[in-house]
Amino acid sequence: MKVAVAAVALLVAASVAGARPLATPGVSSSSILIGGTVPLTGEAAAAAGVARGADAYFKYVNAKGGVFNRKITYKYLDDGYEPQRTFLDVRQLVQQDGVFAIFNSLGTSNNSAIRGFLNQAGVPQLFVASGASTFGRDYKKYPWTIGFIPTYSGEGKVYARYLLAKRPGAKIAVLYQDDDYGKELVSGLQAGLGAKKSLIVKKVGYDPSASDVRSEVASLKASKAKVFMIFAFGKFAVQAFITANQLGWHPQIVVNDVAAATSLMQLSPPKATEGAISIVFGKDPDAPMWKRDKGMKLFRSIMARYASGQTPNGYYAAGMASAYTLVDTLKKAGKNLTRKSVLTAATHLNEKTNPFVLPGIKVHTTPSFRFPISQVRLERWHKGHWVIFGPLLSAKP
Repeated sequence: MKVAVAAVALLVAASVAGARPLATPGVSSSSILIGGTVPLTGEAAAAAGVARGADAYFKYVNAKGGVFNRKITYKYLDDGYEPQRTFLDVRQLVQQDGVFAIFNSLGTSNNSAIRGFLNQAGVPQLFVASGASTFGRDYKKYPWTIGFIPTYSGEGKVYARYLLAKRPGAKIAVLYQDDDYGKELVSGLQAGLGAKKSLIVKKVGYDPSASDVRSEVASLKASKAKVFMIFAFGKFAVQAFITANQLGWHPQIVVNDVAAATSLMQLSPPKATEGAISIVFGKDPDAPMWKRDKGMKLFRSIMARYASGQTPNGYYAAGMASAYTLVDTLKKAGKNLTRKSVLTAATHLNEKTNPFVLPGIKVHTTPSFRFPISQVRLERWHKGHWVIFGPLLSAKP
């Protein structure tokens, strides 16, 4: 009889234990484990500062007590900007390391490679470091994914409006990365030009695994265009500036945001870059106008303490901007942190005080509007740094 009672008790205990909700992966009473990927090596390694800046900000937050007394651990792996490696890295982070969410992984093709896996597994893919509009637009198919930076289509439209106002009738040549990233910038430009899209007299794509874009730039010069759109990344943008200058071609240059970091622009001769136009949504640590800004003072103090020995630049500041929004999101998700609660928080943002983005820009989302940053300003390269001009502009896709 005693054996029978004991057996029943064990069955009841097992049943109750089985009914308890499973612990949220990556979350304990004292920690939150976040994962991500970034090119620490390879052709796009200049952008590694995005992850390192975010990591420094998390360490700053941890030193102040974390989020509801939980410290954030950010584990980011090197994918070399190769989508296949991104997938393998993310699978490790989810299945072996048990991360709570994937955050700020860089690259359009890279994030596309992991989106299906993460959504099938119900793992939040937060604040994607790519402006491809699909990461905000296709939320019904991929509900666990949300972007962060302005979309490439919105960026292209901003450039089109500027050119129609300031360089009406000017012929346009376009160099673009031949993938979803570059193609969306081109389609945004065309959409913005509307009936005037025939002003684009030549466009040439380049393979992101190629060694250089010299022949492509020479081909575009032959079009005799007066405007040169550089829709590139990293070293290819630098090569485009330098090659155009070497060929004696001096059009109005427009360079897309992610290729316009001051650290990249300064690699080209001043004559090659002077007067170039781009968009901006974050504060540039190298721009004199932010020298006394509170947000940039905070940025420099965080860098000095938590990323000492590393050279502060716009990539680090961009990483801190997204990290600030993630911390804000974690706070809004509440003490009982779950993947569902963080997704709800990420789709109900109305952040007006991110210290690393331009004044006036709101980081805003709703369940059906997943484009956190959709406002920008224009900037012009002058005497070795960017100078902002004009009002806040809509960069909605």
